[in-house]
Amino acid sequence: MDGMDRKLEKKNKLFSKRNIWIFFGSVIVFLVFYNLVFGDKSSKLNVETEKISIAEITKNVFQDYIAVIGTVEPIQTIYLDAIEGGRVEEIFLEEGSMLTKGDVILRLSNVNLILDISNNEAQVARAINELRTARLLMVQQQMNSESQVIETERLLKLQERAYNNNKVLFKEQHISQEEFDQSKEQYEATSRKLALLLEIQYQDSIFRSVQVESLETTANSLTKNLGLIKQRLDNLNLKAPVNGELASLIPEIGQVVSYGTRIGTVNILDSYKLRVEIDEHYIARVNRGLVGDCDFAGSAYPGKIMKIYPEVQGGRFYVDMIFTANIPNAIRIGQTSRIKLELGESKQAVLIPRGGFYQSTGGQWVFVIDESGEFAYQRDISIGRQNPRYYEVLTGLKPGERVIISSYDTFGDVDKLMLKN
Repeated sequence: MDGMDRKLEKKNKLFSKRNIWIFFGSVIVFLVFYNLVFGDKSSKLNVETEKISIAEITKNVFQDYIAVIGTVEPIQTIYLDAIEGGRVEEIFLEEGSMLTKGDVILRLSNVNLILDISNNEAQVARAINELRTARLLMVQQQMNSESQVIETERLLKLQERAYNNNKVLFKEQHISQEEFDQSKEQYEATSRKLALLLEIQYQDSIFRSVQVESLETTANSLTKNLGLIKQRLDNLNLKAPVNGELASLIPEIGQVVSYGTRIGTVNILDSYKLRVEIDEHYIARVNRGLVGDCDFAGSAYPGKIMKIYPEVQGGRFYVDMIFTANIPNAIRIGQTSRIKLELGESKQAVLIPRGGFYQSTGGQWVFVIDESGEFAYQRDISIGRQNPRYYEVLTGLKPGERVIISSYDTFGDVDKLMLKN
């Protein structure tokens, strides 16, 4: 055999370079395919645990209440309005003064009102004089009528006797027919005149009575009007309508105020109430009669809602609460109190502490921490009632599980949080 010739050894084709590349390529393709089909496709975000708040789900008694702020107000405020216009001449009492019903607070002057009183007094005097004159004429007319009736009755009796005598004389033919007829005509004429006088007297008495009655009505009406106008004169002295505190007094000396102008307010201090501001979220659950504890200097004073104002302003509505037992000592108008207002009955429930997550998710889902503690994932939940410390969990969470309760606003749209210590 030639020295140049060598025997070639047969190479192992299984571990050829080509096969090795094919193998590794197949593995890579398989891993990519497996990751696409079976891998975790959720978006992730690394989060440091010290920058989030974590709480454990518990089961305990849920107290259905809300914490609100109430402002002390007088139990009732009386408004002072001018019931007569005029110029402020004197102010007798200042703001903060304690009033007794009837105390004069200020005095007004009104020249036009004084002129009205003078004119009405003159009208009353004229009406009274007319009434007096009418009564006098009525008496005089009645006396004249009576005199005429008396004279006519006397004349009628004379003529009646003459007529009766003439009837006898004429029958015996001692007088003529003409003389008899004259006596008869005179008698009958006088009889008719008497009847007419009586009718005139009756009709005149009715007319005079109606006239006098009308004048009396007019005089009485004018007298009453004069009394009302004089009462208006008394209204120039603004008086305290009730016992209380003069909370405000607006006018100054020399100022002219019109009818109906608001002059001030009087606070009745027999008791107090709290004007409470509540979020409109609770408007359907707040009713008259709900009770709550009002905190004053660390002591609780029970109260209840007596009035609900229907108007909502800026997402808030208002109620008035009154004290149902003792009133705090040294209470002052304008003072504020924290109130624990009970909305419903307390009962066992699954609880999650309040946190910023609710504003981020609306309470529809939450990040639940895995048992390993290495990551947190989204889970749908359902939240019911809430109080200042807890939300009531209806579905989605169990006692003992841990959740992130701080705000999710910085997490974006990730599905999983990788927790880093």
